[in-house]
Amino acid sequence: MRILKGHWQLLLLTAAVFAFWQTQALIPLKILIVFFHEASHAIATLLTGGEVVSLSVSADQGGLVLSRGGSRFWTLTAGYLGSLLIGVALLIAATKTKLDRQVMALTGVIILIIAGFYVREVFALCFTIGTGLAMIAAAVMLNHNINDMILRVIGLTSMIYVPFDIFSDTIARSNLRSDARMLAEEFGGTTVMWGGLWLVISLVIIWWCIRHVLGRSSNLTLR
Repeated sequence: MRILKGHWQLLLLTAAVFAFWQTQALIPLKILIVFFHEASHAIATLLTGGEVVSLSVSADQGGLVLSRGGSRFWTLTAGYLGSLLIGVALLIAATKTKLDRQVMALTGVIILIIAGFYVREVFALCFTIGTGLAMIAAAVMLNHNINDMILRVIGLTSMIYVPFDIFSDTIARSNLRSDARMLAEEFGGTTVMWGGLWLVISLVIIWWCIRHVLGRSSNLTLR
């Protein structure tokens, strides 16, 4: 009962995400999470001394990063877990700080920077520029509560989408050319082993966020 009272807004948002999961309404959010996935690959490449050639996302929720050099292990590992950490960070920013508008604007600026440097395909360019500008506009024009709610929705969608995507791409359909399969081919093990490890890590991160970060109440004070 205390959980319901202290977190009813997040529970309601989570229920809404699940309710609309198979509808077209969530496709833009899913593509955004895919962008976070590909951006995590790109960031890992750069941090380990590599070069990013291009980054792309598609309307069917696919994505691709072309890169040279860097650590293949960390680059391949970063996709799912990096996008999850981005979602967790956005949720924490929404529930634990008053910097919602600043975080929204910063996220939009980062998306635009990535688009400017690495995105070349028409759909991906339109999506990233449109999303980045929309986030900046929301930060400037909309109030704190609305920005807070948007960040919560993005964060929750990432926390739901990533474990589902890991299971779907690496365990249920282990024949796919996924990050886990490439990791297995290059470093040993099996696709299911790496996917299972990522799934466990992602669930631990989500549990930690729920248990230790959200606290007794995460409800937004409506005013």
